[in-house]
Order: sequence, then structure tokens, then C-alpha cells
Amino acid sequence: MIVAGGRGTRMKAPKPKQFLYIGGKTILEKTVDKFKRSSLIDEIIVVTAQDYFEQTEELFHNFGKSLSIIAGGARRQDSVSNALRYLKQKGVSEDDIVLIHDGVRPYIELDIITSIVKEASETGAAIPCIMPKDTIRDINSGSLERSDLRCVQTPQGFSTTLLMDAYNKAFAEGGDFTDDASIAEAFGHKVSLVDGSEANIKITTPEDIVLETRIGKGFDVHRLVEGRALILGGVKIPFEKGLLGHSDADVLIHALIDAILGAASMGDIGRLFPDTDPAYKDASSLVLLERTWNAVKYRGYDFVNADITVICEKPKLAAHVAKMEDNICNVLNISRERINIKATTTEKLGFTGRGEGIAAEAVCILSCSPK
Repeated sequence: MIVAGGRGTRMKAPKPKQFLYIGGKTILEKTVDKFKRSSLIDEIIVVTAQDYFEQTEELFHNFGKSLSIIAGGARRQDSVSNALRYLKQKGVSEDDIVLIHDGVRPYIELDIITSIVKEASETGAAIPCIMPKDTIRDINSGSLERSDLRCVQTPQGFSTTLLMDAYNKAFAEGGDFTDDASIAEAFGHKVSLVDGSEANIKITTPEDIVLETRIGKGFDVHRLVEGRALILGGVKIPFEKGLLGHSDADVLIHALIDAILGAASMGDIGRLFPDTDPAYKDASSLVLLERTWNAVKYRGYDFVNADITVICEKPKLAAHVAKMEDNICNVLNISRERINIKATTTEKLGFTGRGEGIAAEAVCILSCSPK
């Protein structure tokens, strides 16, 4: 369960903080993506405010893994209770483990998810914690011993039976609780502690949004020859010559791949797809782009934007640019405004001006959240 129904007034933003963008994605999308990557997660339930229900549906309309969106309640515990009722209606197994995570903790690490699932499976309830760095003072009685204190994070994991029992009792007896572990403990359930992470912060104020921006540049050249199709940006261009290369020699896509790899410090296209490997003979460069982006995305990068320039005297490319941009957007699963393609000439100077080849250069910006 991703609980994302809060208003986030301390962020002082025009909309709830879970819908603010970091590096091309909303905080909520980045949070959900982390759980999508885990092989232990069978279903994701996003609990959102009723008046942001449609916006949440729009964010996840192309989501791959099983995902449900339900409306939350006035308090966090009301939202979780709504999700539990939904699970009960679906006939969830008593042996299943339920994780409850804050929608504004996008920096959760996969190994913590794994640890919580494992510990909750063995003990019934588990939460991630870290030791406080600062001295904590009780304003009435003085300093507290840090070794006895922990900062509690999410996801908090529970067996379905334990969680439903605790919530049923909580609503029967009343009371407000700050997290799910507090509800479990209030009604006699022991909660195990698992090491959390300093990076797993709950985004609360503008100062919490930390972003590293990476810039990469790519450049590629291919010779024009007879007897080859001319492929640029995944589009077959009508022309009497094509580009010579081991793959389809799509110089535009090759420049973009190198720019992406450069921004991520992951080498170049020749290292990933060597021209000595027969597997890439006549390969579609859009397929190579997809494989590249999957590898880069796995390391935690988000695509911000790219600007690409194709340098050739002939043919004229203006009529094909929109389709090229669409192809790239479809492969990278990004919106159109994040890609820009331009074509220019060298005024008949140099090898491109003489029609001997085509060159392309690309600049790409990636963002990366703290690990």
C-alpha cells in the first residue's frame, strides 16, 4: 500500500507534494516505481485523496504491474483502513504480507523492501529504523539517550491477519496513531526492527528535494553508400543512399545513446554493442536505445531531456522530425516535450557538405535521486 492522500502543507506548494516533479517524474511515481522493481511485490495499491483520484489514475494508466487506486480518508489510519477493506473484498490470503509505505519516500532501497518482507514473514511485523544523528531533548526533562531512540521509517510490513486484527481493534476503541506499527503495538503485537537507510527520507519541506543532474554528450558519423536504406530516428527516409554500419547505422540514435551513456558514466555504444558481435548485425538502433535505457534506468536515473542535431546536406529531414521524436518518446516512455530534434547543413563544406556522410550530435540531461 502506497499511502498518498496527504496535503503536505509544510511544502508550501500549490499542490500536494506527492504530485510535485523530480527529474521528469512525480514523487509518487518514483515511489511506486521502486516497488514495481521488486520481484516480491505482487500488487500495489495507491491510496490517494478523493479530489486527486483522476490525476492519480492518469499517472498510472500505462502501469505494467498490477496496480489499484482507491480513495483515502481524513486521517492516515482511515486511508489504510480503506485499503484493508479493499484487500478483504479481493479475498487476500491470511499468509500474505502487507507493506505500508509513505507516498513521499521515493528513495527507498530494494534491499530494505526485501528485509522487511523477510522479517515480517518470520515475526508478523517489521519496520525499518535508523539511529538519530542529533541529540534529542525532552523540553521538560532534558536530553534523551540516543542509543535508546530510533527514527522510524516505512515500508512497515505485517502479516495480513495481524494488521487486520490491530486495525479492527483500533477503530472499535478509537484513538489517533502516527503510524501502523503504533497501532499494532497498542493492541499487543510485537514489532521487529530492521535497519533502515539515511537516504529513505520522507519528503516534507522544499529542502528535502535533493537532485543530482548529469549531462552527457554524444557524437556519431556514418558514411553514405549505395545499396543501404537510410534510417534516421527509426524512420526510413526515401533517398538513393544509406548509411554504412554494422547495425542499421542510425546515426541520430547512436549519438543519443552515447549522450545517455555519457551522462550515466557507463561508457559508450561500442562497449555495449560492439561491431564485432554478429548479434547486432543490421540491428534496429531503436532496440539498442531501449536496451541502453533499461540499463541506465536500472541504476536509478530519470530522463530529463535531450537535444539532437543531425548534420547533412541531403536529404531534407523536416518532414520526418515529428515521427523521429515520436519513436524516441515511445522507446523511452517520455513525453514529447523532452525530446528536440533539429537538422542543419554545413553550407556544402566538409564531408557532410559534399554528401559523403551524415553526422549527429546529442546532449542529454539525466537526473538521479540519492541512492
